[in-house]
Amino acid sequence: MADEWSEVRFQTLFSEPLRNGLTRPKAVRGAGTQMINMGEVFAHSRIADIQMERVPLSEKEAERYLLQSGDLLFARQSLVLSGAGKCCYVLNAEESRTFESHIIRARLNSSLADPLFYYYFFNSPIGRQRMESIVEQVAAAGIRGSDLAVLDVPLPNLKEQWAIARILGTLDDKIELNRRTNETLQSVARAIFKSWFVDFDPVRLKMEGRQPEGMDAETAALFPDSFEGSDVGRIPRGWKSGILGDIAQNSRTSIRAEDLSGDMPYIGLEHIPRRSIALSAWGYAHEVKSNKYVFSKGDFLFGKLRPYFHKVGVTAVDGVCSTDILVVQPREAVFNSLVLMTIASDDFIAHTDSSSTGTKMPRTNWADMSRYQIAIPTVEVTKAFYEITMPLVDRIQSSVSMSRTLIKIRDTLLPKLISGELRVPAMEKIVEEMADG
Repeated sequence: MADEWSEVRFQTLFSEPLRNGLTRPKAVRGAGTQMINMGEVFAHSRIADIQMERVPLSEKEAERYLLQSGDLLFARQSLVLSGAGKCCYVLNAEESRTFESHIIRARLNSSLADPLFYYYFFNSPIGRQRMESIVEQVAAAGIRGSDLAVLDVPLPNLKEQWAIARILGTLDDKIELNRRTNETLQSVARAIFKSWFVDFDPVRLKMEGRQPEGMDAETAALFPDSFEGSDVGRIPRGWKSGILGDIAQNSRTSIRAEDLSGDMPYIGLEHIPRRSIALSAWGYAHEVKSNKYVFSKGDFLFGKLRPYFHKVGVTAVDGVCSTDILVVQPREAVFNSLVLMTIASDDFIAHTDSSSTGTKMPRTNWADMSRYQIAIPTVEVTKAFYEITMPLVDRIQSSVSMSRTLIKIRDTLLPKLISGELRVPAMEKIVEEMADG
């Protein structure tokens, strides 16, 4: 720590005592208060508006257990040492939220402490080292609130806390903006796919003598104004009935563990986010010991175990992946976004679920996946869809690369700023310029 920083017991900074969350009530549909569970704690370091379970909450419980922006949440237990005491930061959200009993809430006194600074402290190497000093490991790793309260933490002056948190927060804000932008781009691509190839909206509207919405006349002219029967049901006239294997293939190029380059990107099921085609996280080959499949930038990865059928993504780098993941490629470049949106669709995931085999861990395979029936559009419609949606996919990949760079910068700065090794004034302008860019 910097020489001029004093240290205090963590509890010195509290505005109210640490509190464990509610014993988990039964979840309810629709109504109720959103509840942060351990899944959210381990999936998100900064928790804002995300989908989560809802629970009933009495007025008395609301007084004690509703969260506020700036609260810090700590995981009381984890199956692994690195997860015990994981610290999350609560951001503003549109809805009220509470938290369950395996989570500890810390609420800091704003006249003494910037909670964002302490969020970064507990996520720094020195903060993790101190946290692990109070972890008890029996069947699982865990911490006690009483030990957390008396943990020694640094106490820079409030202005310096705020400045450090602002530097690191600026980077995280840009990373979060990229994530939200990717979600929007993905939603747009999914909506177009569903409209064109599932609901056949342009055809239906033309049958009614109406112009397809949100579509120029040139693109609308590519669609027929009637349907015809086929092996896959009613499809637009002039289209063909087919299967996924007609437009996509499974790449099964493998590599032995001993031939892996240590710095080669590695993607496992744990790296693929739920219902998101943006693959923004990966490990490296030195972390794995078994044979892997090879993939190239732009290939599609599909989790083939039943709990992970919703894990589909487009790769932003060359690398290797777990053999529990299928590598899917379009047979022709023009089929690229059509294949991606097909295997990421709810209907396709339902198909893989129903055709999976096995008891403990049901799984699918390419033979079953490739037989998924589809309506194959004309070359002109396929090309139009490619030209509209591939720029969206390209922007997602570019955003992923930018976020990876920002994460690397943040993780490099974090220990240096938290320890006082790197002084604030030297970094503020640089970080502002990076975030603006």
